[in-house]
Amino acid sequence: MDRRARFCSFAHSTTPQIHESSVSGTNKVSRKSNKKARQESPEWVLKWKLDSCSKSGDLVEALRLDDEARSNGIQLTQHHYNVLLYLCSSGSSVELKGDRVVANASDLSFKRDFEIYQQMVTDKVAPNEATFTNVARLAFASEDPEMAFDLVKKMKGFDILPKLRSYGPALFGFCKKGMADRAYEVDTHMAESEVIAEEPELSALLKVSADAKRVEKVYEMLHRLRYTVRQVSDSTIGIIEDWFKSEDASKLGKQNWDVNKVREGIVRGGGGWHGQGWLGSGEWKTVRTKIDEQGICCSCGQKLVCIDIDPRETENFATSLANLACRKEVKADFVLFQEWLKKHGPFDAVIDGANLGLVKQKTFSFYQLNSVVGEVRQMSPSKRLPLIILHRSRVTGGPAQNPNNKKLLEFWKKSGALYSTPAGSNDDWYWLYAAVSCKCLLVTNDEMRDHLFQLLGTSFFPRWKEKHQVRVSVSRSGPALHMPPPCSIVIQESENGSWHIPTVTDDLETRRQWLCATRERHNYSDNNLAVSVA
Repeated sequence: MDRRARFCSFAHSTTPQIHESSVSGTNKVSRKSNKKARQESPEWVLKWKLDSCSKSGDLVEALRLDDEARSNGIQLTQHHYNVLLYLCSSGSSVELKGDRVVANASDLSFKRDFEIYQQMVTDKVAPNEATFTNVARLAFASEDPEMAFDLVKKMKGFDILPKLRSYGPALFGFCKKGMADRAYEVDTHMAESEVIAEEPELSALLKVSADAKRVEKVYEMLHRLRYTVRQVSDSTIGIIEDWFKSEDASKLGKQNWDVNKVREGIVRGGGGWHGQGWLGSGEWKTVRTKIDEQGICCSCGQKLVCIDIDPRETENFATSLANLACRKEVKADFVLFQEWLKKHGPFDAVIDGANLGLVKQKTFSFYQLNSVVGEVRQMSPSKRLPLIILHRSRVTGGPAQNPNNKKLLEFWKKSGALYSTPAGSNDDWYWLYAAVSCKCLLVTNDEMRDHLFQLLGTSFFPRWKEKHQVRVSVSRSGPALHMPPPCSIVIQESENGSWHIPTVTDDLETRRQWLCATRERHNYSDNNLAVSVA
């Protein structure tokens, strides 16, 4: 029986039942004694040692422990097997470097991983998602994406939901071999499993589509990158640039098109793209460039659009944000804040006090925070104080005990501009909700990328953040405010068929780099290059 047959017969040779060892004896022991006995058992000791190997990446020692356990008759559990498979597959990494999918495997891990997996089958230990994914990575390393894809499809028989990482070995494997149609099948399977491809997967699909001259798929992947990723890495920019420079790209495109239909597509899509296919003819001119403070491309002179947000989306987001906060925080505390905000709001801006009081500071600086408050107040149309959110510990202890800081806090409080969040709370929920519900600017240098913000999804929140976040830099002359960008930082497809692709690299000192791809020949005047969406 060949390797693929042995591995993929797993679903037929086992049942989804995890091994359990029986516990004899009728006398009940104390929890403490039971825990001690469990921790001294051979199975638990093996688990602890294998976990240590996993942390240090010591495959050789893990395999020695496996051999020793078998010689001593220790029954391995699902966890034991998964740690061993993980360590073996770690020697067969799957990643995208530039425009190349690369694999790396050692002969030792390659051989033993198959043996360990087969022993798991023999022992009738049920797999989980990690089991299938680790073995699929070995299949990728052996240049067998078919096996990797078969393993993903076998998960359904065990009621296991595949994750994004489960599909990587099959998808990258087919892309590496240039098997575009099979890669699209994996992509379709992902969609059916409600698994959303991210930049590495879309970038690989873009590359294999370009190499296979599947121009309609190149167009599709660019739009999926626009919708899902918005800004791309340097490696993806390289793939996109190579495509526009290719002979295939120069040969495609409509020389004459319905301008009204294109404009309707832009309005229907919300701005920044039309989805009507490749427009124009001839070679593309590609330039790495910048966008100026008015949102105009420094290469082609086109003004990029600022995509507006539907007010209903903002209201729905505020509601879902409040519901989520009430589940994560003490509900009574957050409801109290909502009532306070209704009484004292709305505000023109909300300040993340803890974040801005620590910019380039070793200790919290009320002086710096007050300087930022002053700058924000000056730019406010109403000249009203912004709302300052601070944790209770910040307003009662440490620098807050300084007499001058006490006076400042009292002034903010009397002005209805300070809210101190209760002990044990996460003030992120408070300042974010305040900014969303007040439809105002949010002043913070927080990148908003941690687990809390991941809960908010990738559809609306990145767009809201882009249009509302004000960042702050600090120098000897004081704080400087960096307002939201003049255009949407997202891949844009314009009315005349040109493209502008932003990179993810950006900081307060260096302007973001964009790839500008244009054609000289159009079917109408360049005077009207962009459509604003109200």
